[in-house]
Amino acid sequence: MNIFDIIGPVMIGPSSSHTAGAARLGKMARTIFGESPKRINITLYGSFAETGWGHGTNMALIAGILGFYPWDEKLKNSFSIAKKNGLVFEFKKEKLKRGMHPNSVKFSMKKLGNIREVEGVSIGGGKIEITAVDGFSVSFSGDYPTIITIYHDRVGAISEVSTILAKEHINIAHMKVSRDKKRGTALMIIETDEIPDISIREKIKKINEMKDVIVIKPIREEK
Repeated sequence: MNIFDIIGPVMIGPSSSHTAGAARLGKMARTIFGESPKRINITLYGSFAETGWGHGTNMALIAGILGFYPWDEKLKNSFSIAKKNGLVFEFKKEKLKRGMHPNSVKFSMKKLGNIREVEGVSIGGGKIEITAVDGFSVSFSGDYPTIITIYHDRVGAISEVSTILAKEHINIAHMKVSRDKKRGTALMIIETDEIPDISIREKIKKINEMKDVIVIKPIREEK
């Protein structure tokens, strides 16, 4: 247990799960998208759908999409700031599906034909988990430096990525690979002990049949 577990996150209230966690989810979705979307549809489930408005969940999600941190005072004005920036957003509520966490959300983001879906949950205390990216089942929190690679499934692709990381002295803490079908599209999540710099991202992007590379820094490293 550390001091964060005792006093909770630095945040704009009222709720660590419905406000701080929601802002982190929005910011993580923006990072995975790779840029500020022009249009976003947000689906709320369970407690997020039922009580989120009273806890500022809707404002916090949009604040995160705008790139604001959970402790940013601008969180309260996220709707008006979004409209000034030309961000079109829409919320809808759906019933909780079997096995889903009660604080669940799905982002569908679009800009210039680029569409990406990100699903996640707020697990309490301002902490989150990303559970799906573009339909692929994943599980990561963003507490570790994280690399997401999307590529054509082929022999040697995983080895080429891990070789680049080894040569740059980046230690892999955890890895998970998903694919839609054999020799189809694959998604690999790599959590590391060190933060990869932009040069490592560019080296991975040059791997044959690599479609996208996303690097996520822990929020504590960004502050």
